[in-house]
Amino acid sequence: MNEQVYPVLGTPGVGFFTMLVIGAIAGWIAEKITSSNHGILTNILVGIAGSFVGTRLAELGGIPVNGFIEHLIAAAVGAVILLWVWGALRNRGNAGPGPAGPGRTPIDKI
Repeated sequence: MNEQVYPVLGTPGVGFFTMLVIGAIAGWIAEKITSSNHGILTNILVGIAGSFVGTRLAELGGIPVNGFIEHLIAAAVGAVILLWVWGALRNRGNAGPGPAGPGRTPIDKI
């Protein structure tokens, strides 16, 4: 009967408001590290998902994640990983920028 309560995304000790703050800060940090450009809502979502990923990776590595700072660090690391994977998947088919620039098709090819 030694069950621990996991209120938000399986992370103990983090309430809803704290989750939003950690998500916003971690998403912003990841945005700056990966040279991305997102809005605040995307930063929050990426930070929350990154918190989940970072906390799970820390658990796999045997690193305890307790408290605001530890959750923020785990969330930022997880968010950077998510943005890096997302960018790699998005650019997987692009060999490089073509004559119209990255991700654009010249109008005469349509």
